[in-house]
Amino acid sequence: MDTKQWLKDMVAARRGVLVPGAFNALSAKVIEDLGFEAIYVTGAGVTNMWFGMPDQGFMGLAEIADHTARIRDTVSLPLLVDADTGFGNALNVYHTVRTLERAGADCIQLEDQVAPKRCGHFNGKEVISTDEAVSKIKAAVDARRDPNLLVMARTDAAATHGFEAAVERAQRFAEAGADILFVEAVTTAEEIRALPTRLATPQLMNMVIGGKTPIFDAEQLGGLGYGIVLYANAALQGAVAGMQKTLTVLRDEKAVQESSGLVATFAERQRLVGKPAWDALEKRFT
Repeated sequence: MDTKQWLKDMVAARRGVLVPGAFNALSAKVIEDLGFEAIYVTGAGVTNMWFGMPDQGFMGLAEIADHTARIRDTVSLPLLVDADTGFGNALNVYHTVRTLERAGADCIQLEDQVAPKRCGHFNGKEVISTDEAVSKIKAAVDARRDPNLLVMARTDAAATHGFEAAVERAQRFAEAGADILFVEAVTTAEEIRALPTRLATPQLMNMVIGGKTPIFDAEQLGGLGYGIVLYANAALQGAVAGMQKTLTVLRDEKAVQESSGLVATFAERQRLVGKPAWDALEKRFT
């Protein structure tokens, strides 16, 4: 089964598939190695880790396409790719979908914020009109070459127009052809429970550690009928905490031993990047 059909079947099952975010190829390999079923290529993570900047619209199409292609070459899991606002109007969305599909995306996420966008859990968001947002989803659906490529439509309207308006927008996105709906930054447990009863199209629920949405575990969300449970930046936050802890020890104690438990072993690092396979390939050509 190809990765697009694999993802489509997972989403349709509505069993709360846990999907972590990857910010580069190595983080994607760790996710695959640990047995997860799909990977989210996170725009916030790429912006934070690649630029050292906040998620406020600094990433462009070239950066997310490059990361998608590198991750696609590295792992075999389905890839859900964060395309922010599509980097412009409906025509830009059309180009974005073509570009990311070519780079290896299995699902492309688009949102309805005014550009430059910002993290869904930041204050000060604004959204475009419903009609303009719908036109961008229609462009995305029309642009895909493989009909199994999934389009995920995100709305940030809950923060700006209220929960009911967000539900209405999401329904309009479904009518425009979106395969997955993503109502971002709901703030109450009651709203989380309500969404699957209000919208027939499969949905993603975003669990932002430290964000505005109450944390539910994936089994709870699967039981409610969510297709995907996203932890877009758990790996990033864990990596930052690990770097801080290890480097603090190095600074204070002037050395870090492999036996400290603070770092992956040298052998584990080489395993993850596939050194044995590259060694075998080298022998074939020498």
